[in-house]
Amino acid sequence: MNRKNKIVLFLLGLFIVASLYVYFGIYYHSYIDIEKVSAEVEISSGELTSFFILNEKSANSIYRGKVIEVEGIVKEVTFLNNRNTVLLQGDTKYSSVICDMRSNQIEEIKKLKQGQKIKIKGVCKGFLKDAILLNCMLINKKSNE
Repeated sequence: MNRKNKIVLFLLGLFIVASLYVYFGIYYHSYIDIEKVSAEVEISSGELTSFFILNEKSANSIYRGKVIEVEGIVKEVTFLNNRNTVLLQGDTKYSSVICDMRSNQIEEIKKLKQGQKIKIKGVCKGFLKDAILLNCMLINKKSNE
């Protein structure tokens, strides 16, 4: 086997190992079946955004990567780019909690109305002007209070 073939085989092997690491190390272990897991924290959308705004590092250590239940007021519901998203009002008019909903929740979130109080469970992924929850499901709906 010549030197060129050895380099190609080495790079191919390196690519396969890196791909397996990404799949099993990051994607596979980061998926959490929300329906089967209890929330570690219950918090309002205003409190969650307030904590992140006041001290993002501390809030990340408390909430990031954890399953949390967030109660809040529906600010907006969107169905863009095959993503079903519910925005809950945050502490200020400039902040919110972005809840990326599971695809099996679409019929329930179509019924939501702006100003409605709801509770959502999802995995907190951090903060980028808004708190971000992924893999979310609707826990309950409450009438306007």
